[in-house]
This record gives sequence, structure tokens and C-alpha cells, in this order.
Amino acid sequence: MLGELFDKDAELLIDEHFRPHWSQAGVVSFITFRAQDSIPREVTQRWEREKQQWLQHRGLEGHWADVVPTLEKDLQGKFAKEFNRCREEFLDTCHGSCVLRRPEMATIVADSLLHFNGDRYCMGDFVVMPNHVHLLAAFATAEMMKEQCDSWLHYTAFRINQKLGEKGKFWQQEPFDHLVRSLGQYDYLRKYIADNPKKARLKAGEYYYRRFEA
Repeated sequence: MLGELFDKDAELLIDEHFRPHWSQAGVVSFITFRAQDSIPREVTQRWEREKQQWLQHRGLEGHWADVVPTLEKDLQGKFAKEFNRCREEFLDTCHGSCVLRRPEMATIVADSLLHFNGDRYCMGDFVVMPNHVHLLAAFATAEMMKEQCDSWLHYTAFRINQKLGEKGKFWQQEPFDHLVRSLGQYDYLRKYIADNPKKARLKAGEYYYRRFEA
């Protein structure tokens, strides 16, 4: 096993920004980075409307970001499942410039993910797709997850922009993250990462996949 499973009774760090980020020392996290142009504004705006409609159909009022955390756990799970599925399915259609389809760009990301492996974190399976990245990793401290994600995003954006001769944001502002809660979920996420290129109908050389071997 790459790391530990989420323990609801252990100390937990919750960092509130645009969305809550949960982290726990030594626990495996599933993290997704998205390129800035991977999901067009009109799509995110449509999802905002659909999230509000999801609440309205259940007789709930208020903005979804405020209301959902107050719901019962089963309803929170249904909400997350519905809209996480929309996001992942859209990412696999590979919208945007898809710069990471180029092997030299994907290698910049892969090398960065592995650079401090075994020192600052334990890196598990990951895949670099044309417009997003999925990875499993465990961090020594709860604080390290955010610090390391910021470091990966800033460094790889700088290097990729340098190669492209461009400036500005390369990644979406915040990654998506999820603490792994069971061995079954861990195995599911490993398979999800491995199957991602096939689902997106990518050819060899259009992605970078790394499998963790204990």
C-alpha cells in the first residue's frame, strides 16, 4: 500500500479556499490538476446552473457551495458523484490546446512529480493526459500536500511556458483532491488512472503513465 487510509478519528487539516481541501498525515490522496483551458467558461457556468437546480429539485435554497456541506453525508455523496462524473467525463474529451500531449511537455510534469519522491512524499500511480493530470500520493504531514501541489504547479507552469515561449497561467487555480477511504477505493482509483488514456482514445506517446510498485 502506498500510504495509510483516511481515519475519521485522527487529526485532519481542512484548508478552505475556493473549495475545501482535506489532508491528513500519511494518508493517500487522489489529486487532479487541470490545464487552464481544459474546461471552457461556458461549461463551468452551465455546471453552476445545474448545481443550483440540483438543490432546487430537493426544495433547498442558497448557493450550493454553502448548502452542500450542511447536508447529510449520503446527499453530499450523491452531489459529489454527480458533478465529479461530469468533470471527469468532460476532461477525457481533451478540450483546449492539449499541450501535454507532446512528450517533452508531459515529461516536464512527470519529472517534477518524481523529483522529491521518497523524500517529501511517496508518489504512487499517475498519468499525464493532454490537458490534465491524475495522481495518487501520500505526504508526511497534512500541511505538505498543499505546499507540494503549489510547488508542482508553479514549477511545471514556468517550465512549460518557457518551452512554449509564452507567459501567464497554465493550470487551473486549484487542484481537486480526495482522501482515500478504503482499499477498494484505492484499487478503483489505480485502475481509473491506468484506464484514463484508453477512455480518451489516446495513442502511445500521447500520454505519460507511471505505475507504482511497492
